[in-house]
Amino acid sequence: MKRYDKNIEHSITLTLNGVARSARAESRMLLSDFLRHELGATGTHVGCEHGVCGACTVRIDGIAMRSCLQLAVQAEGCNIETVEGLNQGCPDDLNDLQQAFKRHHALQCGYCTAGILMSCSDYLGRVSMPTRDQVREMLSGHLCRCTGYATIVDAVLDVAAQRLENAKEKVKHA
Repeated sequence: MKRYDKNIEHSITLTLNGVARSARAESRMLLSDFLRHELGATGTHVGCEHGVCGACTVRIDGIAMRSCLQLAVQAEGCNIETVEGLNQGCPDDLNDLQQAFKRHHALQCGYCTAGILMSCSDYLGRVSMPTRDQVREMLSGHLCRCTGYATIVDAVLDVAAQRLENAKEKVKHA
């Protein structure tokens, strides 16, 4: 295990939403703070700083994780995806999940939305047609004081159904 001197800033190089990025960080700087303050990925919100609320959820090497529980130095060489990268390759400004959140009014103040979107995106990448209870279970790792979660569940299920329909259409026309 690599040791880091607490009194020295370290150069961190990673891939952020498909782009190689580098910046400096103190040994104890959290990944959430590094993303926001050093790399300008301000969509990653910091809520509890204890990994409980989920507002800081990002994907690290393809896995949804709480960025407040990881040090920036631990992300050296990793591929980090934040909410700013969800719409990459989308013809519109928003990807299908973001559009569904908008359509279903699945956000209120928006503070927790980025982390929830990252978890939902990760989940839909692993579970193509979840049940309502499965989506609720996945969302149990997020705290939102505004929505009551029902509209978020509706949005996720809407996207899952639409993706399944699109896949059927592709097979039908192939």
